[in-house]
Amino acid sequence: MPDLTAAAECGTGGCGVVVIKGKVWCLPEEHCTLKGKMLSPNDKKLEKLDPFYRPSLSKQKTSAEIISEARNALRTVRTQRPFTPREEQRKLFGPASSRTPENRPPSSFRMVLLKRAYRIEGSKADLQEKDTEIEVDEVFWNTRIVPILHDLEKEENIEMVCAACTQLHHALEEGNMLGNKFKRRSVLLKTLYKLVDVGSDLLSLKLAKIILALKVSGKNLLNVCKLIFKISRSEKNDSLIRNDSILESLLEVLRSEDLQANTEAFLYCMGTIKFISGNPEFLHEMIGKGAVEILMNLIKQVNENTKKSGTCLPNSGHLLVQMTATLRNLVDSPLARSKLLSISALPQLCTVMEQHIGDKDVCTNIARIFSKLTSYHDCCVALASYSRCYALFLNLINKYQKKQDLVVRIVFILGNLTAKNNQAREQFSKEKGSIPTLLSLFHTFYKLDLHSGKHCGEGDERPKAPRPAQAEDVLIKLTRVLANLAIHPGVGPAIAAHSHIVGLLLATLESKSIDDCEELVINTTATINNLSYYKVKNSIIQDRKLYIAELLLKLLVSNNMDGILEAVRVFGNLSQDHDICDFIVQKNVHKFMIALLDAKHQDICFSACGVLLNLTVDRDKRVILKEGGGIKKLVDCLRDFGPTDWQLACLVCKTLWNFSENITNASSCFGDEAANTLLALLSSFLDEELALNGSFDQDLKNYHKLHWETEFRPVAQQLLNRIKNHHTFLEPLPIPSF
Repeated sequence: MPDLTAAAECGTGGCGVVVIKGKVWCLPEEHCTLKGKMLSPNDKKLEKLDPFYRPSLSKQKTSAEIISEARNALRTVRTQRPFTPREEQRKLFGPASSRTPENRPPSSFRMVLLKRAYRIEGSKADLQEKDTEIEVDEVFWNTRIVPILHDLEKEENIEMVCAACTQLHHALEEGNMLGNKFKRRSVLLKTLYKLVDVGSDLLSLKLAKIILALKVSGKNLLNVCKLIFKISRSEKNDSLIRNDSILESLLEVLRSEDLQANTEAFLYCMGTIKFISGNPEFLHEMIGKGAVEILMNLIKQVNENTKKSGTCLPNSGHLLVQMTATLRNLVDSPLARSKLLSISALPQLCTVMEQHIGDKDVCTNIARIFSKLTSYHDCCVALASYSRCYALFLNLINKYQKKQDLVVRIVFILGNLTAKNNQAREQFSKEKGSIPTLLSLFHTFYKLDLHSGKHCGEGDERPKAPRPAQAEDVLIKLTRVLANLAIHPGVGPAIAAHSHIVGLLLATLESKSIDDCEELVINTTATINNLSYYKVKNSIIQDRKLYIAELLLKLLVSNNMDGILEAVRVFGNLSQDHDICDFIVQKNVHKFMIALLDAKHQDICFSACGVLLNLTVDRDKRVILKEGGGIKKLVDCLRDFGPTDWQLACLVCKTLWNFSENITNASSCFGDEAANTLLALLSSFLDEELALNGSFDQDLKNYHKLHWETEFRPVAQQLLNRIKNHHTFLEPLPIPSF
């Protein structure tokens, strides 16, 4: 059993406070952590007045919301986006792909065959296109084009050949020959194809740019796309690709060529674009040239074709892997995110997942896109409003339950969707099998996590990785979803009454150390805190409240301030129960709460004060405030935080009100110094002009005024009146000597 007396005596150590615009701020609540237990039922005088512990009022949306989240009784929790390692090699399909080598297009090929294909197919294509050829200006051809072609055939210096290619491109553009099928085009293409044999990447890119500009089709288009793809596999060639504006040529292929007739060519074209999209230097250019719109238009075409045919077309899955991987890179840009929202891209991506639910690579890429997007509020709202996404995500969890890399992202997305949106919580919970699916996932990864922990011997030190283990990471994201769902008043009580879910939460809290699994322990405790808010008859949390209190003791004596805060919050809810109050006193937890008042951390002080408030409802326990300088510390909290935290000031006053119910003399009740300080502080804080004279913007002034008027002023005025009525300013006469 932890020695909380010793812990209380040594205090909590230093910790930070929240600073906004140079000011120290509290983070106020929307719901009261401690429901209903404040006033003595015998205090008829105060019962006639407005009750001090009223429900929270609805307030207008203002800039003050930035400081309004961390003190909610029902709180969401944050977590990091799942980590995606950078692939060491550029391939169409990375090492984590679910595709077997024989079931995917190759990332490498023998360029000798490729070059021969160019020469052969060049002549075939020309024969097919003969009927549509247009005449060219003979003088222009002979004076401007032919000399360059002669130079290309004779020149051996690579730099000179590259320069001639650039010259040729400009001349063709000037003669309006690009993009048209003209006579002697076959002569031009044959000359260009021969130069592929030289083997220079720089030269090959210049040749490819001209060939694409000549609008080749069929095998020619496929082979030139393969050539560029091969070159792009080496990162050192990114600068060559950028300098020659190859990106624009590739995007033009995707924009203008027929998808169904050129699926394989599109695959290698997209493979190149995927590679370079991972280079931040291309990001702005790619988005500026319409890559987002082009890709989403192709995805829409794939969706429509799949719907029409009733089945996934050949190679469409391979192409989707490249397109979604590219989008995953692009959404790092705010402009790309804005474009996706403006063209309603998120439902289209959900449709891809629905149609290709059997393709884990596609689903994982889109999950990565959504993981990034839902980290931003506007994107999160857009996805949450697409009601079919919840059933889709549940189907994915059920289908790929043991595929950690996909599941962890789906659960992370669900955590983002349910973090700020009560409608999302309700919609998800109403989906068929939602809670059983989460329970099954919890059970699966709890077992996997236990198994992974067995690889270390008793005395072995587990390696301290910068990120949690895979199974643990799923549990971190999953407990966050449960904590978020528990906020909904129609869902929270049901989860609190679910013996298997609560059992796994408690088992996690029992088996994990905050030193080894900080985020998991904190999320689990936050979930228990949210569930403990509901005082329903069949609540497993209420049934096992004493066991939970025992588990929380090890958190209280940890060196982790976030863990301490979560534990104190749970005690704030549980201490509304008489048995828990007895437990707190028996285990000296109250001394720890008093010590926490010295933490100089407003949230810690608020939560600790809430527990002390609940304890003082019981007349027999009010004396505990005199232990460890409790009264002085409460008065210090009022002095230090009052002007910037009227909710904390209100809690302090309520606690002192309960404590002083049977007051006969203010000095004997509070002590001379505390009584005089309270008189001065309360008088000052009840002066509206003085109390609200902070250098805040107007929204924050309104916010502070609301809490000052509705929460602090009623109880503070009554406490001040009580102290005045039982206080004398006369100094006692000395006892005469005889």
